[in-house]
Amino acid sequence: MEVVLAKNAGFCMGVRRAVDTTLDMVQKGEDKIATFGPLIHNPQVLERLQQHGVNILHEIPAQATGTIIIRAHGVPPDKKKKLEDLGARVEDATCPRVMKVQAIIAKYKNQGYSTVIIGDLDHAEVEGLMGFTGSSGQVVSNEADVDALKLKLPYIIVSQTTQDQVAFDKLKEMILDKYPGGKVFNTICDSTHKRQEEVRQLCGQVEAMVVVGGKTSANTQRLGDIAKGLGCPVFMVETEDDLDLAALSNYKKVGVTAGASTPNWVICKVVEVIKGLAD
Repeated sequence: MEVVLAKNAGFCMGVRRAVDTTLDMVQKGEDKIATFGPLIHNPQVLERLQQHGVNILHEIPAQATGTIIIRAHGVPPDKKKKLEDLGARVEDATCPRVMKVQAIIAKYKNQGYSTVIIGDLDHAEVEGLMGFTGSSGQVVSNEADVDALKLKLPYIIVSQTTQDQVAFDKLKEMILDKYPGGKVFNTICDSTHKRQEEVRQLCGQVEAMVVVGGKTSANTQRLGDIAKGLGCPVFMVETEDDLDLAALSNYKKVGVTAGASTPNWVICKVVEVIKGLAD
């Protein structure tokens, strides 16, 4: 069994920054550390953080002490303000790429622009971005959303940082055809773009793809969707325990990639097990 591991698989800069920030606090012995929402979308990492005493807040509490870490996906500004008003220390681990999108939205909102975000409506990052649009933001996830779009001019178009480039380009053009003159900001992260392009290249070289990552990770699911769209058999797994070894044994050359929130130790174990099929 030949296994080809994508060069850009695993932690991106923003995820690594958020995890390192949290682990640094743990190593310093800081007490009562919690993240507001899951820090990243990977259950194995979250489980390890919990073992180190890092809890997850799903709602803003009435009061708090210790340190509250804002997740890599960011939060709406009003929620960040409420967290700061609790009296606990607030550490912002929002990915810098996401912060850039937040800043663009805020800048143009102050100039009277409305905002269209091309992304997944229920995704944590998009929820945070919408908070910066005030009441002038709309989310477009598909062609039906474009058909239903009613825009107040002038407007800008931005993207969820983990959006598929091909989908973004298509939806962007549809929006511009319907409402000419919008300012477009392609805010897809370079790391995301590289992963997606690598999957497209690998699908032409291998017989099947294994995509490793959390089931709630949008960028992980998108890698799988890209491979499926190219007609490549795809196996979506969180860990090596999810591998369908009987099915994989039918292939001689398999590609492996992973979402931006998948830790290296999980990827290595998946590769090790697949390679073992040849023994």
